[in-house]
Amino acid sequence: MLFAERKIVLASASPRRLEILRQIGIEPLPCPVDVAEWQELTKQRGAADLVGANAAAKARAAAALHPQQLILAADTVVMLGDTLYGKPRSADEAQAMLAALSGRTHQVYTGEFLLDGANGRSASGVDICEVTFHHLSAAEIKEYVASGEPFDKAGAYGIQGKGALFVEKICGDYYTVMGLSLSLLRHLDRIVSQGMGGGPAAKV
Repeated sequence: MLFAERKIVLASASPRRLEILRQIGIEPLPCPVDVAEWQELTKQRGAADLVGANAAAKARAAAALHPQQLILAADTVVMLGDTLYGKPRSADEAQAMLAALSGRTHQVYTGEFLLDGANGRSASGVDICEVTFHHLSAAEIKEYVASGEPFDKAGAYGIQGKGALFVEKICGDYYTVMGLSLSLLRHLDRIVSQGMGGGPAAKV
């Protein structure tokens, strides 16, 4: 099983990530951290680099509070073409995001970083899932935004909630869209716990 029955610190306030870990029998210690996250793409930093860097920053901030512990952090963004969508800051922004995603296929990037303070090993990786939306009416979008569900979610929707009604199909890991890929996490755990894949800091 993951983490060899060790207690894990989750560097996140996300109820979705907590739910995913509990689903597989893991009760983490939540440790929300306040770090300056990258929120814009550059020529040198694409979406995969951005979520990877944010996850690493969160993990290291949590490790400073919980030395010698096993730390897990993650970050998720939505990409439509060259446009990055994080969490909406207003109802108008949420409506604009959903209108842009309507009837189109976008990519969800989730970066994960696992750090073991006991042995100094760490591993990181990024998983990408494609999501295709149905065509959404203005009324559907307005009603969904009024529900309050979009406001703490990248791309202004939650696939595990009412936002599931908007999804026509996905190609990839469902849990990546929720914010924590279990398939990727399995690989990271093997690297950190068994030293597989190279030196003290490994990427997959």
